[in-house]
Amino acid sequence: MRLAPELVADLLTHHPRIARALRKNQLVDEGILREWLMNVGRRSAVEQLAHLFCELLLRLKVVGLADGTGYKLPLTQVDFADTTGITSVHVNRSLRELRQSGLIELEGGRLKILDYAGLRALAEFRANYLHLSDCAAA
Repeated sequence: MRLAPELVADLLTHHPRIARALRKNQLVDEGILREWLMNVGRRSAVEQLAHLFCELLLRLKVVGLADGTGYKLPLTQVDFADTTGITSVHVNRSLRELRQSGLIELEGGRLKILDYAGLRALAEFRANYLHLSDCAAA
């Protein structure tokens, strides 16, 4: 849906809470873009998947779709490959490495994070780019 420029200008001028929300949304979008550029350019396949799992945990937690240890993740290895830009064969090897390291379990369309601190360290994941509350990011 597109908003007319006049409507956006009116919202920004006369509705400061909406303006603040729009600015925060833009900051989050830009932060995610920067992190995914890092994923593609600098992180290994294992680190990319670890980063994805950490990001999804926090984002799903905020909206009540994840508990402290995991969430539903009904994606195939081809879906992971498309998301990360690596081959499905490499996804398979990387998931196996994450499992063997004792960091995750992925069964029946559910991801269980066994060692969040270890997964975060592997991914060099810092949640500040998501601009979540301290409670949600903890």
